[in-house]
Amino acid sequence: MHTSTSAPASRSAVAAPDRFRWRVVDIVVAAVLGVALGLVFWAWNTVGYAWFTAMDGLTPGLGGIAVGIWLLGGVVGGLIIRKPGAALLVELIAAVVSALIGNVWGISTIFSGLAQGLGAELVFLAFLYLRFTLPVAMLSGVGAAVAAWLLEFFVYGNIVKTVEFNLIYLATLVVSGALLAGLVGWLLVRALAATGALSRFAAGREHRRDV
Repeated sequence: MHTSTSAPASRSAVAAPDRFRWRVVDIVVAAVLGVALGLVFWAWNTVGYAWFTAMDGLTPGLGGIAVGIWLLGGVVGGLIIRKPGAALLVELIAAVVSALIGNVWGISTIFSGLAQGLGAELVFLAFLYLRFTLPVAMLSGVGAAVAAWLLEFFVYGNIVKTVEFNLIYLATLVVSGALLAGLVGWLLVRALAATGALSRFAAGREHRRDV
């Protein structure tokens, strides 16, 4: 009796560290995702910034609705790799690529990527890296958005702006994070899984079971 009950516990104790251990393929895919999404960020820098400026001109704070695309790295990285640090790493690499290619924000892009990646990472951590459903993806986008808001509030000077601006900005960031980062990121991962590109990841295996 003692042997039969202790064996499953022993196997589960070994399985948990294995599940969280990074493989070479995880590192490679995180780098590839980061670079690819960094190029997406760079392309969005022009369109998104124009949209941000136009919306902010219409109602100060409304520009936050354009930010979600810049939060995709954390969501997609977390959904695909499913290891501690994946969301943070992919978002950070994407931000570095965007900064190196060139944008109007310069080196501050990297600090934004760090904060946004951490915001998404904390949501996956809250679910112990066990749930990767659409609601969790959308929550991770919201987490990245809230982290972006906090960084801009305390570090980039939004603290001196009006309460109305900051509340509107927070609300639009949350909506954008949930939809443009969370929903779009989840759909993007599903589309990648459908091609067979994620066959070595749980996201790819889940897609095969679903179909």
